[in-house]
Amino acid sequence: MKKLLVLIVTLAALWAGYWFVGAAGVKAGFAAWFDARQSEGWQAEYSDLSVKGFPNRFDTTLTDPALADPATGLAWSAPFVQLFALSYQPNHIIAAFPEFQTLRTPEARFALKSEKMQASMVMEPNTDLAFNRANLAATALTITPEVGARIHIAGLQTALTRENTSSYRAAFNADGLAPPLPAALTDELPEALTSFRADATLDFTKPWDITALEESRPQPTKIKLHLAEAEWGQLKLAAAGELSVDRTGTPTGTVTIKARNWRDILALATASGALPAALTDQIEQGLSLLANFSGNPETLDIPLTFSGGYIKIGLIPVAPAPRLSIR
Repeated sequence: MKKLLVLIVTLAALWAGYWFVGAAGVKAGFAAWFDARQSEGWQAEYSDLSVKGFPNRFDTTLTDPALADPATGLAWSAPFVQLFALSYQPNHIIAAFPEFQTLRTPEARFALKSEKMQASMVMEPNTDLAFNRANLAATALTITPEVGARIHIAGLQTALTRENTSSYRAAFNADGLAPPLPAALTDELPEALTSFRADATLDFTKPWDITALEESRPQPTKIKLHLAEAEWGQLKLAAAGELSVDRTGTPTGTVTIKARNWRDILALATASGALPAALTDQIEQGLSLLANFSGNPETLDIPLTFSGGYIKIGLIPVAPAPRLSIR
């Protein structure tokens, strides 16, 4: 009995020693990371850093964190952020975010208000910290730009799962997405979309690991869109296809679009300013012809070709192709 008691006390002392050494290492690691970013010209600061959770967790709280990368123009700040990890599984991190955050891009500044926003990430247990899977969820999210109308989402779920070295399966779902609605259409559409979701496989130039934040972001090389769909009242839009992306971010490939009540979708694009009014009649005439060929004049089922920097219907360019690059 005495030997057993000695063994228990010894193991408890060893575990306590492990926790205190580990907690000190976690705290020193965060401090060193922020110092390294500052030496590279970032704004990287916090007012307080604490690690608690003895004996089985490393619960890290950063108070008033602020990060700004001068190379990309991206910046983020918040009153606090909390990172939780089990002391015996430190490569699985859960992050809890505050109600209010601020995000800045080169184009605009956004105020984020959320409820129960949390993220989870499982990483490789090595110094590169390449992640195997990650997800982000919030029961509500409101995005308010400095200029313009706000966007509200009743529920947000995103997930990213590593399939091989630099290929990831991505899923996105937004419940109750309420975008700014043009005044001309406020009586014709409900406030929020019925559904807005996407499922895709994304290939990148390199894995997403710690260097994606410290150095350069991985860039997309291939996008396989299994399905993306949105439904808003009587309007329904679905898309699927595959694109290759070159070093300049120019996509090449085909995405097939299926649209129900497409004339109303065209009117929405015109009213919101996404489509120049001068082109509306011309585009509607061409799409009417294509819809009649499909047998249902209210439904479009057309392949969009991405080629030479343009989006084309058949051989006719209809819009510039977006640049698919990550800052």
